[in-house]
Amino acid sequence: MSGDAKAQVDERTVGGAHVFDIVPDGVASQSRGVVLEIHGGGLILCGGESCKLMAMGAAATLQRRMWAVDYRMPPEFPFPAGLDDCMDAYRGLLRERPASDIIVSGSSAGGNLAAALLLRARDEGLPMPAGLILGTPEVDLTESGDSFQTHEGLDPVLHSLMPVNLLYANGQDLRTPYLSPLFGNLEGFPPTLLTTGTRDLYLSNTVRMHGALRDAGVPAQLHVTEAGPHTGFPGAPEGERIDREIREFVRQLFS
Repeated sequence: MSGDAKAQVDERTVGGAHVFDIVPDGVASQSRGVVLEIHGGGLILCGGESCKLMAMGAAATLQRRMWAVDYRMPPEFPFPAGLDDCMDAYRGLLRERPASDIIVSGSSAGGNLAAALLLRARDEGLPMPAGLILGTPEVDLTESGDSFQTHEGLDPVLHSLMPVNLLYANGQDLRTPYLSPLFGNLEGFPPTLLTTGTRDLYLSNTVRMHGALRDAGVPAQLHVTEAGPHTGFPGAPEGERIDREIREFVRQLFS
């Protein structure tokens, strides 16, 4: 176990998955509520130390214990390796906590895997977690939404990732729901919070996913930041407002 000013970090092997178990300072390891965090990075980046550091920041913001999945990625490990790792982590967490004590969270590529994880967990008969957090999620690898055209060059952070999407899919149809959860049956999903910005390349992804969840009868809330790019405005008032909304969402689910 290692520690710093913000958290205690324990590395675990859960099934075939590498997981960082992060407990922020001031949070008891057995306090109610664990967030299963799935990192972004275009499905090919931000593993290892980056995964740990990003999750430590998220855990400190939420003031919750967090399991961060350091999932395998292409080119060595294309689909479904990363999703398999997320499933192993979720099964492992279910052995320690009831589903009502778990929230699944993912941003960007992590949002893809978070939503795909819930589709697959439901299909395999596992219980749904208490909630789902999707930050500007990459839920449509076909990139069919309007903002992929209108926001190309407008979002200063992100451009089309189609070559990477095809690498990740490893020859599978990009419309397959475990690859593009937007096209899946979302019935039975837990309450979901989604965030995006008006300049986010994934604005259409997020808005369409929100609509699909609502159509499936899922309680879902959508928060859109004015002028926000794909990364939002971390540390700025706009970013702090989004953080407050997420903390309140988590608090209500675990109260």
